[in-house]
Amino acid sequence: MIFNFLLFNILLVFVFGTSTTFVSSFSGNVTDEQALLSFQSSITEDPMGALHSWNTSVHFCHWTGVTCSRRRQRVTVLDLSSLHLAGTLSPHIGNLSFLREIYLTENRFHGPIPNEIGRLFRLQSLNLNSNSFQGVFPVNLSHCVEIINITVGSNNLEGELPIDFSSWTKLDGFDLSRNQFTGSIPPSIGNISSLRILYLYYNNLVGRIPFELSHLAKLEILSLEANRLSGMVPVQLYNNSFLYSFGLSVNELEGTLPTDLGFTLPKLQDFTVGGNRFSGPIPLSIVNASNLVRFIILENNISGPIPNNLDSLSNIELLSLGQNPLGDNMQPGDLSFFNSLVNCTHLKILGLDESNLRGQLPISIVNLSTTEVLYLYGNHIYGSIPRDIGKLKNMRGLSLFGNLLSGTIPESIGEQSKLGQLDFSENNILGSIPTSIGNITQLVDLYLGSNMLQGSLPTQLFNISTLEDLDLPDNKLSGGIPNEIGVSSHFLHLNLSKNLFTGALPSNIGNLKQLVQLDLSHNKLTGDIPPTLDGCAMLEDLYLAGNHFQGKIPLSFKSLKNLAILDLSNNNISGSIPSYFDGIQMMFLNLSYNKLGGQVSKKGIFSNISAFSIIGNSELCGGIRSLNLSACPVKVSRNKKRAFSFKMILILVIVPLGIMLAFLALVFYRCKYSNKLNEPIPALKDSHYPKLSYQDLSLATNEFSPENLIGEGKYGSVYKGVLESIEHIVAVKVLKVEVRGANKSFIAECDTLRNIRHRNLTKIITACSSIDHKGNDFKALVFEFMTNGSLESWLHPGPHHYQGNERNLNLLQRLNIAIDIALGVDYLHHHSHANIIHCDIKPSNILLDEDFIARIGDFGLARFCFTATGDINQAQLSSTGIRGTIGYVPPEYGICGEVSTEGDVYSYGILLLEMFSGKRPTESIVLMNNGKDLHDYVRKALPQRVMDILDPRIVLDQEEHGSNVYLSYSREIEICLTSIFEVGILCSEQTPAKRIDISVAIRLLHIARDKLVQRRQ
Repeated sequence: MIFNFLLFNILLVFVFGTSTTFVSSFSGNVTDEQALLSFQSSITEDPMGALHSWNTSVHFCHWTGVTCSRRRQRVTVLDLSSLHLAGTLSPHIGNLSFLREIYLTENRFHGPIPNEIGRLFRLQSLNLNSNSFQGVFPVNLSHCVEIINITVGSNNLEGELPIDFSSWTKLDGFDLSRNQFTGSIPPSIGNISSLRILYLYYNNLVGRIPFELSHLAKLEILSLEANRLSGMVPVQLYNNSFLYSFGLSVNELEGTLPTDLGFTLPKLQDFTVGGNRFSGPIPLSIVNASNLVRFIILENNISGPIPNNLDSLSNIELLSLGQNPLGDNMQPGDLSFFNSLVNCTHLKILGLDESNLRGQLPISIVNLSTTEVLYLYGNHIYGSIPRDIGKLKNMRGLSLFGNLLSGTIPESIGEQSKLGQLDFSENNILGSIPTSIGNITQLVDLYLGSNMLQGSLPTQLFNISTLEDLDLPDNKLSGGIPNEIGVSSHFLHLNLSKNLFTGALPSNIGNLKQLVQLDLSHNKLTGDIPPTLDGCAMLEDLYLAGNHFQGKIPLSFKSLKNLAILDLSNNNISGSIPSYFDGIQMMFLNLSYNKLGGQVSKKGIFSNISAFSIIGNSELCGGIRSLNLSACPVKVSRNKKRAFSFKMILILVIVPLGIMLAFLALVFYRCKYSNKLNEPIPALKDSHYPKLSYQDLSLATNEFSPENLIGEGKYGSVYKGVLESIEHIVAVKVLKVEVRGANKSFIAECDTLRNIRHRNLTKIITACSSIDHKGNDFKALVFEFMTNGSLESWLHPGPHHYQGNERNLNLLQRLNIAIDIALGVDYLHHHSHANIIHCDIKPSNILLDEDFIARIGDFGLARFCFTATGDINQAQLSSTGIRGTIGYVPPEYGICGEVSTEGDVYSYGILLLEMFSGKRPTESIVLMNNGKDLHDYVRKALPQRVMDILDPRIVLDQEEHGSNVYLSYSREIEICLTSIFEVGILCSEQTPAKRIDISVAIRLLHIARDKLVQRRQ
């Protein structure tokens, strides 16, 4: 009996105990499910449909990205990486109490990281990398005592780094890179004895590197690049025997590198300290770091000698020593270290540029068989280019410019089939250009200028389909310019100036559709200037000075709407100055020393004496007073009576007849084409878009009068008009339907504009697809009229805009406009119904309303990016080869052609640099001042010479407040401008992965503006 009772009680306890466990587990399951559903409700965009399985018809443990424990069925892992989700991170994630791992990398989450995440006391791995999280680092994360990895890089977090690391005793990896953290590195990080990986690069950290970091005995990777750290590096940090990646580049650090560096870091693979202020010699012990793969010390003040036993670095791939005074402590001619590099069989990149090296170019360089990039430019190296240079089969970039090389270019150069850039300019090279260069089928840039080359221009050069830049100025090349020049349709820059070329300029030069700069000045070219040059629609700079051209200035030049500089001086050109120059917005027009005659206009560019030159043309008359030309004779009409009789006949006979014929044509037109009038546009068929006909728009623009023309582009002309039906001033964009690609542009723009609404985007009123009075197709878009025109007209005002200093934008106005543009781009990329890529961000596509609020316009090249598949809607593709405008197109578009949001960010970065430097991206002065492009031009000036590259019109605007005020503000202005230029640099990085997101740019520009406004108050 007792046994039965005890047995019953045992069973009862077992049953109830089991029942209690079941209830608890069931309750936890409900909590997890509700937490996940709350997480889902905070997602605003799911383009790949990743969360479609998240519904109650399926157990949550089987939902996409969810992993549960086997026994309790509780959520332990949440992995939704790379699904392009957008939204905020729900605080209910803190209710997933069994969660151990969170992976949300490469999505578009924004807003703060909720503090509730600190309730996940079992959490071991948190990866929120590559999102748009904002706010400060969540302080409650210190409660997650089991945490092993924290990765929140590439977000928009700000504030100071956490200072309490005592609870993270198991932390292995800590990644806060690519954010906006400020302040100093807290010394308490040195207390995390388990830490192996520390990424803090690309922030705004200041101060010294804490001595306490040397306490991290297990540290393997230290990455502090691209901050503002200063002072000396703690010597003890170089003694970490586990450290294999040591990154301190682009800071303000100083001191010398330890002499025993190669011994104290036995596992060292990456050592990058470029862009600092280090001095002293290269540690000779570095050759003992046998595991070294990348050694980067460029842009410091480090001196030689260069070790001559570098062959012990058997794994070295990248050796970048350039822009240091290496040659100062070396014997002239001592380049023996090259011999040891031959045995570095993994070496791919060797940089010794601008290092003050002296001596004869070693023949041994031809044995660097694995090297892909070799930079030796800007030194004092002499001798001949080795005859067997063609042995460098893997070479992609070879630059020896700015040395003292002599001899000839070997024929074997053509064997370097992978070469993309070849630069031998500014040397003393003789002989002819080898025809074998035509065999380098991947060549993009060829620079041979400022040498003593002779002979004719090899026609084989024009068979290289990839060639974009051909730069051969200041040589002794002769003969005619071959007709094959018209084959090279990818040319962007062609410079054959200061040679001995003769004969006529081939008429097929107009086939160079993408050409931006053409310089044929100071040769012996003859004949007429080919009117076919108007085919070079992208042309901005045209230099034909110092030749023997004759005939008239071609009327076809009127079509060169992008022309900024035209120099026809010192030729034999005759006739009058074409009137169309009045309407072209050029920076400078030089017609000096020709045989021009007739009246000089007072309009357009001819109203500004500093914008043109016409001296040396004795038959000219009129013009503005400062030219001091004689007045033009008044022409008296002959036989007035005959003219009067003719006019009467015209009025009494021809005009009525013409009216009658027009009436009959109109009746016929109405009958035949009535079914085509106002044909519906699928993209804009909603009722809130008013229906307008061709006649409505013709009446509004005074029959598309030239006086109402306010802009013109490749695919259309824009007219100002007044619509009586809505009593509104509008801008009417009339498509050039005859131009290939215009119809696709029209469809793309309609489809894009109907889906977007934002303060910083142009607002479409309606569209019209009809036929004109001649029965031809007619397509037009009608927009709100922007009172202050385009940003282009303010940054680079033409003569008809110029009125003293009135047409100018001050610093704060430009900054506000820059933020407006960024907000518009951010909306397109992250907040519209689908990711929209504009593909043509540039000043002429930015419009300003009466309050100077910027609006992005011209969506003719825009396309939707369907991130579910990664494809671009092919219906949106332009027929042009280059998707955008030269100077603003990111470099990767020319390689793969695939557009991306990062491409828009690049264009925006270039635009930002242009807004505050006043320099166009293709402007000659940018390229002549040791800049590869505007990005490089600005980067080299920061931070010491920021005021040197500033648009002087901004400075003048500040000076209006008085000299004392200007002096008091000068430092604040310099700081503000440095921040702005840095944003432009980060946006326009060559590699897409290095560019910041547009949302990051917005935040940085807001910070700069806030500081500027506070200091002005």
